[in-house]
Amino acid sequence: MAASASTGRRVALWRVRRRMTQQVFADRIGRSKSWVEKVERGARRLDRFSLIQQVAEVLRVDPAELLGTDRPSETDSAADGVQAVRAALACYDVFAAGPLGPAPDAGEVGRRVEHAWSTYRHGDHPRLLRMVPGLLDAARQLHAARPEQSVVPLVQAYRVAALVLVKVGEAELAWLAADRALATAGDDRLLAASAVVPLGQALRGLGQGRLAMAAAIAAADRIAASTVGAASTTAAVSTEQRSVYGTLLLQAGLAAAGCGDRASAGELLGQAVEVAGRVGDGQDYRQASFGPAAVDCAQVTAAVALDDPADAVSRHTAIVRRDGWLRLPAEHRAAYLVDAARAHLEIGDFAAAGRWLVEADRVAPAEIRCRPSARTVVADIARSGPQAAGVARLATALGLTTSGREGSSMAPTRPV
Repeated sequence: MAASASTGRRVALWRVRRRMTQQVFADRIGRSKSWVEKVERGARRLDRFSLIQQVAEVLRVDPAELLGTDRPSETDSAADGVQAVRAALACYDVFAAGPLGPAPDAGEVGRRVEHAWSTYRHGDHPRLLRMVPGLLDAARQLHAARPEQSVVPLVQAYRVAALVLVKVGEAELAWLAADRALATAGDDRLLAASAVVPLGQALRGLGQGRLAMAAAIAAADRIAASTVGAASTTAAVSTEQRSVYGTLLLQAGLAAAGCGDRASAGELLGQAVEVAGRVGDGQDYRQASFGPAAVDCAQVTAAVALDDPADAVSRHTAIVRRDGWLRLPAEHRAAYLVDAARAHLEIGDFAAAGRWLVEADRVAPAEIRCRPSARTVVADIARSGPQAAGVARLATALGLTTSGREGSSMAPTRPV
């Protein structure tokens, strides 16, 4: 109620400033005087985006002014971060005239890599983008001085850079970072396979679903081949290997779904279900967060991609009731909830779509405010009709309009 009262007070303030009586204001927006009175004292909420816009137009103010919402700086901050990452990736040390300087401490670089991954799991994409250039510089300096100690941290630095670049819609740049991670990994099959995960996501973001599926399947087969001759017992295959293997199956399944290949998507995700049962929830081997909950979420995302929103909604209802759901990182949950919101939107349940979108913003705001695909969903829900409390505020904060028109940078991207 406090938020409504605050909005109502702002409406009253701007009405008085524009020298309108409540009756004149009511006539101009096509409402009754009693409706205006209720809004101004906070007894009635302004939750619909179209209504907020109408009130703001009559009062000749920005909608954000009525809501007391300054447009967030996440998007601008992310754009600045992308430019810095681009510059860091364009730095080729092989052309340097002299030595790179003293090598950083290996332990310190390792801690910085872990901090970067923690930031990614929490979904703080603007902060991570600011961290990546310095992290890449440090990891590459260490690799130049002591390559035997630095392959893993350098690969991890490239991987996390690629993943966050996919999030903010920079798939081409993400492909470059992922490709470097793969090249740095060399003959380490498991490390190289982990680098294929962001590579596949980048390819999907570029609309190359078939290539993404082929890369993920090839990497998964390579892991499988390396374990066949090791031993025939279950214990011979480590949980870490299963986790990376299962994550590749998920990526391949999502790529297949994005291509409309229902049969391949079903087969690959079905295999992932079996692997996830052996891994369990709450694990984070090679930063994969792979387990039954991750597979469940992927099946919902695949159902949305395959134009089966009813199946997606049915699966979603069960997912959020399971214990494993809350063990997923905030970034993963928020990204998934955007797909769940899309599924509810497509079956016409606008209220549920809005609720899950607002929940995603609560869990990891940057997943909504920095991702072009998420902003598209916000715009679609905001113009679809009555929404859950908070959707209008979110849409206004993002600077979206009821027409849903965005710049070219708002083109949807599907990877999660």
